[in-house]
Amino acid sequence: MKLTCSKTNLLKGVNIVSKAVPTRTSMAILECILIDASSDEIKLTANDMELGIETIIDGVIEERGIIALDAKIFSEIVRKLPDNEVTIQTDASFKTVITCEKSKFNIIGKSGEDFSYLPNIEKNDKLTISQFTLKDVIRQTIFSISDNDNNKLMTGELFDIHENELKVVSLDGHRISIRKIELKQSYPSKKLVVPGKTLQEISKILTGGTEDDINIYYTNNHILFEFDKTVVVSRLIEGEYFKIDQMLSSDYETKFKINKRELLSSIDRATLLVKEGDKKPIIMNVLDDNIELKINSFIGSMNENIDITKEGKDIMIGFNPKFFIDALRVIDEEEITLYMVNPKAPCFIKDEKESYIYLILPVNFNAAN
Repeated sequence: MKLTCSKTNLLKGVNIVSKAVPTRTSMAILECILIDASSDEIKLTANDMELGIETIIDGVIEERGIIALDAKIFSEIVRKLPDNEVTIQTDASFKTVITCEKSKFNIIGKSGEDFSYLPNIEKNDKLTISQFTLKDVIRQTIFSISDNDNNKLMTGELFDIHENELKVVSLDGHRISIRKIELKQSYPSKKLVVPGKTLQEISKILTGGTEDDINIYYTNNHILFEFDKTVVVSRLIEGEYFKIDQMLSSDYETKFKINKRELLSSIDRATLLVKEGDKKPIIMNVLDDNIELKINSFIGSMNENIDITKEGKDIMIGFNPKFFIDALRVIDEEEITLYMVNPKAPCFIKDEKESYIYLILPVNFNAAN
């Protein structure tokens, strides 16, 4: 095999597929990036058997062929090459020569025939949305997936397709994040649980253009994302997702509107007094025309007042400040509405159309604080 391409194109391709190289594996071949120049295009692939990424890069194929190169070494070499044309040449014994200007590297590759190719996904069911929308939805929900593998379903996000709506849900046992997207056309109903890792990696690759579409194909076991000469294939998480509707209530005893930036800044300031791992709640005392925010820790205390527009009862309620900060950071509106029932019931942050809903469970606190 012999091919030539620019360092920029090669590095971009390597960076994309590297996200699917496993950190630990008993199969050495999976620690490689496959360079496939056996047809008329240069294709890079990585696959950890749960997530697989394939991308096509521009270049010139002088001799067709295929080789698997150790991902770590190969990506480091490419990263440190001069910004010029790169030539990759291999022989029958998998010896690989990488040259760029006056730099020349000799490394040993592996047979490309031994590589685990991406599964072939039937493209019967398809959903199309803009890259910007998908990137935004991931940003606005991914923070509330669980990083604990004890409940696999919580490490993924529910994609609930129903007619012309896509609902994306994540939860970790303390909070729920929901985003609803109106689709350009109607689709048959389908529920898929997509691994959070897959969505995080896709979010990093997406350019995020409003005019650039991404096609999403799905079967019962796999999901495939196709965009910008790149294909990402992931296994779905098996099992029935939690019955979210039973956790959502439209009842409230207290409802108030507040400036999002003021609330976020105030809670952010309060966390200056909380050490990492210290579980001190932020206490919200909701009164007629203002909310008093208080925090007491071993370091000190803080309280601050913010003007609000309130309907209903006064309430004093405590929350993990991090959960509030995570939700507020991804809401784009200037003014938000909060709904509360009592100090032991969840708080809801949502807009009137319910295009976003954030549910946060309260925590117990000592009223004397």
